[in-house]
Amino acid sequence: MHGGGSVGTAAARHANRLGWALGLTATYMFAEIIGGLVTGSLALLADAAHMLTDVGGLALALLAIRFAAREATPQRTYGYLRMEVLSALTNAVVLLLLTVYILYEAYKRFMSPPEILSGPMLAVAVVGLAVNLVSMRLLAAGSSESLNVKGAYFEVLGDMLGSVGVIVAALLMMWKGWWLADPIIGAGIGLFIVPRTWVLLKQVTHILMEGVPPNVDVTALERKLASIQAVTAVHDLHVWTITSGFDAMSCHVVVDDLAAGRKVLQEVRRIMREEFGIDHVTVQIEDEESRANEAVLHI
Repeated sequence: MHGGGSVGTAAARHANRLGWALGLTATYMFAEIIGGLVTGSLALLADAAHMLTDVGGLALALLAIRFAAREATPQRTYGYLRMEVLSALTNAVVLLLLTVYILYEAYKRFMSPPEILSGPMLAVAVVGLAVNLVSMRLLAAGSSESLNVKGAYFEVLGDMLGSVGVIVAALLMMWKGWWLADPIIGAGIGLFIVPRTWVLLKQVTHILMEGVPPNVDVTALERKLASIQAVTAVHDLHVWTITSGFDAMSCHVVVDDLAAGRKVLQEVRRIMREEFGIDHVTVQIEDEESRANEAVLHI
C-alpha cells in the first residue's frame, strides 16, 4: 500500500493560497449575484456563474487535499490521491454545462434586450476586477504544478477577463445606450472559458486513462534502461500519473546474470529519479529463462 498521507501533492503545497482565494471569491460572488439581479445584467450574472464554479472548484481542491492526506487502506492502496483528478474533472464538466446555459440566456436577450442599470453594474464589475487580480496572484505559483490549482487559476482568469468585459459593456450602455452590449459580453464570457476548460478536460482524461506524463518519452526511457550494463531487454514498461506531481513507473528488466540484479535496480532508480523526476518505481529483475517461462504462462 502507498500511504496518501506520506505524499506531499502539488495542490497541498498551495493549500493556504487556495483558502484565501476561496474566501475572496465566495464573498465577491454573492455581491455579484445581488448586483446582477438588481441591475438586470446578464453579463454580471454570467460572471457570477463563473464565480460559482470558482468557489466550487476551490472548495473541491481543498477537499481533495484533505482526502489525499488520508492513509492508504487494503481497498485503496494509493489512498485518495485521485480525488484531486476527479474534482478537476467535475470542474471542467460543470463549466462546459454552465456555458451552454449562458449562451441560451444570451440568445433570449438578443431577441428582446432589456434596459440595464449600467452605473451600479460598472461599480460591481470594477470591484470584481480587483478581487480577480488578487486571486490570480495567489494562484499563479501553483498553476504550473497542480491540475486543481490550474483549473482554479483558469476559472479566475476567465472571471478577470469577464470583469473587463462587463466594464466595457457598462460603459457602452452608459455612453451609447446600446443594450445589446450586455448579452454580447455575457455570451463572450461563456465562450472564452471553453478552450481552456477543454484543455483541462483532456489533461484529466489523459490521467484517468493512465496515459504517459507529457514530460516522459517512453521510447527514450526504454533505450536508456536497455543501455544499462548487464541488461539485455526491457519489457512491460508503463509510466503514468497518479495525481499532479506524483508519477509512477513499472517495468520488467531482463539481465544476463541475476547476480547483477542489485546494481541494475540501483541504476534504474537513479535514472528515473535524476533524469525523469520519478521516485515511485517498481522494477522486476529477471533472466532470460524467467522471461521465457513468463511468456509461456501468457499464451
